[in-house]
Amino acid sequence: MERRRTFSREFKLEAVRLVTERGVAVAQAAKDLDVHENVLRKWVRELREEPQAAFPGNGKQKAQDIEIARLRKEVAKLKMERDILKKAAAYFAKESK
Repeated sequence: MERRRTFSREFKLEAVRLVTERGVAVAQAAKDLDVHENVLRKWVRELREEPQAAFPGNGKQKAQDIEIARLRKEVAKLKMERDILKKAAAYFAKESK
């Protein structure tokens, strides 16, 4: 099984500069850098949308990603509590008959 390649922030910034500042076509730049065209397009879009937060790297999450992770934990906790309450309600309903 092939491992997913990772690229440094500097590599991504330089790849985007090839396209945006030097005018190299996305297809040509992607071919030269041995990355898929869609990946390079995504990098260009990310840098345009949020220049400061683009390419955060390992361990540095965007605020939105942090909030999503927090909400997922909360949903899991609430589901667990709901399941416990369902079981308790069924248990007490059985006992009262």
